[in-house]
Amino acid sequence: MFKTKLALASAALTTLASQAAFAAEKGGSSASNAFDVQSMAAIGAGIAIGLAVLGGATGQGRAAAAALEGISRNPGAAPRITTPMILGLALIESLVLFAFVIAFLLQGKIG
Repeated sequence: MFKTKLALASAALTTLASQAAFAAEKGGSSASNAFDVQSMAAIGAGIAIGLAVLGGATGQGRAAAAALEGISRNPGAAPRITTPMILGLALIESLVLFAFVIAFLLQGKIG
């Protein structure tokens, strides 16, 4: 089943990628390069913020789950678990905000 899905995905990717190659204009001009850079910056900004949010949410969820599991196993250690968990969550959130700033700067290159 996995091999079938992999074969279908690779066939679809190959088909879609080859269509873009044939869609190029004949004798391309140098003016299209500026638009290419702007479009790649827009794509990069979107991917950067998307991956940052996905990774940050996953990391925060796992950290909170591990902390709650530790507290449920040993309720007496709750104060010793809570402080490092909050510090870790703040550091994870700062990485997401850093990626947001990078995406914002890439967006400034577009216009």
